[in-house]
Amino acid sequence: MDDFWSGVGVDLHLEPDATAGRRTGLERALRDAVRDGRLTPGTRLPATRRLAVELGVSRGTAKAAYDQLVAEGYLTSRQGSGTAVASLPSADAAAPNTPTRTRAPLFDLRPGSPDVGTFPAAAWLRALRRAIATAPSLAYDYGDPRGRIELRTALSEYLGRARGVLAPPERIVITSGYVQGLALLARVLDGGTFAMEDPGLPFHRDVVRRGGGRVVPLPVDEHGACAGELTDADAVVVTPAHQYPTGVTLHPERRRALTDWARARGGLIIEDDYDGEFRYDRQPVGALQGMAPGQVAYLGTASKTLGPALRLGWMVLPPHLVDEVADVKLHSDHHTESIGQLALAEMINSHAYDRHVRACRLRYRRRRDQLVDRLGVRRSVRGIAAGLHALVEVADETEALARAAEEGLAVGHLGEHWHAPDGDHRAQGLVVGYGTPRERAYPEALEALGRVLETS
Repeated sequence: MDDFWSGVGVDLHLEPDATAGRRTGLERALRDAVRDGRLTPGTRLPATRRLAVELGVSRGTAKAAYDQLVAEGYLTSRQGSGTAVASLPSADAAAPNTPTRTRAPLFDLRPGSPDVGTFPAAAWLRALRRAIATAPSLAYDYGDPRGRIELRTALSEYLGRARGVLAPPERIVITSGYVQGLALLARVLDGGTFAMEDPGLPFHRDVVRRGGGRVVPLPVDEHGACAGELTDADAVVVTPAHQYPTGVTLHPERRRALTDWARARGGLIIEDDYDGEFRYDRQPVGALQGMAPGQVAYLGTASKTLGPALRLGWMVLPPHLVDEVADVKLHSDHHTESIGQLALAEMINSHAYDRHVRACRLRYRRRRDQLVDRLGVRRSVRGIAAGLHALVEVADETEALARAAEEGLAVGHLGEHWHAPDGDHRAQGLVVGYGTPRERAYPEALEALGRVLETS
């Protein structure tokens, strides 16, 4: 029998074994398709009359094959509903009472994510509709690896007025989030040495290493990254607005020291504008890029303001890096998807994005205030001037984490962020994110945190 594709209900690809006989060959082909998952539970199969025509067999042969697989439990058949694939237990399903995954925490105060429940679905839908209605047909074709000109133009204006970034559209490259931007720069500077904040996010260090870079630690103190300790690095990655995880803001003198180093050495500053939009007690601190546009690669995203699922980020590059980064982007994924870019451009141009960011800023400031009020003045809480996380100092991280586990509370901790986690680090603390919990769950999560800190 020849392979066939059915046009009824679902495209159905089968390879019946002609040497086994028509009925037996059809039974085996259907059975194998169900077993290996090519036919998923609930999939409706063609009627026996249509199946017989497609295969060139009698209707009786097709019906007999269906009846046999119904009897074996692979298919189900109902009068008036036709024949469908039955639900089967997975071959690798765990035995009863065997745990298959870690239980989700009762309270999640891990850092790194926003409250995704605040995603402005109505505003995004309006922007998406307007973008699709006005998009040229070429928007659905392969595009510029630097990204849609509509979004690059909108970001040029927005970043200039909101973050103090000098961002001509021709120097902007749209990425699928911050991680891709960092990976692209690591590939462009293949083999280069990257100084990265210590403590800092281990995953970002892995991204640089996988891109061909060598990572060296750059100490962080109460004034931010210690720029005076930079030596022979080719690039330095910093989070000036709200350092992760300590929460400090880079001191003005350190900013000048960084830019002086970059100019003198010809080094590259990679500015991760982490939490740059969320400053609570005064106006947001301007981006470092505005001080040295020729030495700073500025990276930002919509992950914290809108949601990580959109995978929309941007780079503002020194002129000499634009073509190289665009070429690596071209050979990485060609370009970031276009329709989301057009929708974000529409939101920025209509100022719906500004309104949403302001609303989020108020929401997260209230959460920050609740956190500080619950912990009180006796507990040292750092990094609360901005962002979606705070560092709560503790005497013993191990004990605090054990108590958190007893309470069903998930939190981050400082120990997992050091370049050398097993080293002798005096500072210990819990990294508490207040973006993740939904509004109703947040007060109870704070109570659990309070109990952990009071008893540990």
